[in-house]
Parts: sequence; structure tokens; C-alpha cells
Amino acid sequence: MARNTYFRFKEFSIQQDQCAMKVSTDACLMGALVPVEHSQNILDIGAGTGLLSLMAAQRSLARIDAVELDPDAARQARENFTASPWQDRLHVEQCSIQEFAGQTSKQYDTILCNPPFFTRHLASPNSQRHQARHNDSLPFRELAEIAARLLTPEGRFIVLLPVTETRGFIQICATLGLHCQQTINIKPTPDKEPNRKVLSFSLHNIDSSHPENNQMTHKEHTILIHEGQGYSEEFQKLLRPYYLSL
Repeated sequence: MARNTYFRFKEFSIQQDQCAMKVSTDACLMGALVPVEHSQNILDIGAGTGLLSLMAAQRSLARIDAVELDPDAARQARENFTASPWQDRLHVEQCSIQEFAGQTSKQYDTILCNPPFFTRHLASPNSQRHQARHNDSLPFRELAEIAARLLTPEGRFIVLLPVTETRGFIQICATLGLHCQQTINIKPTPDKEPNRKVLSFSLHNIDSSHPENNQMTHKEHTILIHEGQGYSEEFQKLLRPYYLSL
């Protein structure tokens, strides 16, 4: 995906010149996958440009709180929200999620996060990009603790992670009562292994459709991004409400 200073979708635009992390195909796919249609309150942790919040706003009537630590990114997300058709339902807090969680009494039925996910990797010379990509300021355990505290009993906590980080994150979440109910593997092309996963967690581990089983039903699915000379059929179906080219 081209890294322009803006990215235009069918119903909104993303200005991104002030953000370290630009609009990415993986993040767009996550935004199209999350089941937000019946959400009432959504929390977007590490909002960046505000992409996930805007994609959620397009498909729901929810009120959305976006929390972003970096001042420039938070300012840009606010501008993107103001320019959208849903500005009255979108709110940006420029602070750490730890600070936000310590001050709010709200709970959310959907929590979204495309987190800084590199642990103990070499530092980037660009401090803004390092903060966006490395979890120094938001360790996975702190992220999971906050999600568990702010999630409603029937809510969903959904994250996008590299494959290499998922096992450890699932284990951390399990110790805090967050159970992985769904895994979506993202494959760039048919001949490559998945490089990202979208994980969905819940505070309960019983399949609500069959409570007599007294166990969670874990669902797993793989989505292919590119096939042949273009996007796969499933990718096109998911992103058609958003991408101008589909």
C-alpha cells in the first residue's frame, strides 16, 4: 500500500503525514473484520491516524473513544475525525492508555488495538516510529490487564499481532481471564505463511450457543490478501465498503 500523506476511502479520508505508522493493508483488514455492528461503546487503544475508529464508525452507531499517546498523531486523528461524517460519535484522548484507564469509569463492549508489538528489538533512530512499533511504553501484560478491566462481561477485545508474538500474548491474556475465542490468520500470498493474526478475546470461556458444553469453542480462519494479479475474492468482499478501487 502506497505511503502517501493521505489515503482516501469511500466515506472518509485519512491524513497521515504527522503519524509514524501509516495506513497499512493489515490494519485495513482488521478494521473490516471486527464485528462492531451491534457495539454501543468502542475503545481504540493506540489510535494512530484514527483508521480503526473511523472504519468502526462507518459500520456502527457506537460512541468511540480513541486513545493515543503521541501528540502529533492524536492531533491528526482528531482532524480526521472532524472531517468525517461521524465526528459527533468520535472522541480522542491524548494520553497513555494507562492514564486513561486510571481515570475512566466506562466499560466497552468492543476494545480494538493494533499495538506496538516489537519486544526487545533494536531501537529505531526515529523516536516517534520507535514508540509506535515497540512496546516499551505499553508492555503486553499492561495492555491485557487494562483490556480485562475495561471490557464488559460480554465484550470482545480484538488485537492485530505478528505471528511471532501471538503465543506469548495469548498466554498472558489467559492468566488474566481473557480467553482467545477466534484466530484469523492473514496470509500475504498463497505461497507464504501467515505473517499476522487477528485475535479475539472474551472474559468468558463458555460457548454461549451451547452452554451445556461448559467449554469455549475456538474458531480459526485464514484470509488471503493477494491472489493471482490482485486481491483475493474474500479480501475484496471485506474491503469493498471502504476501498475506492473495489
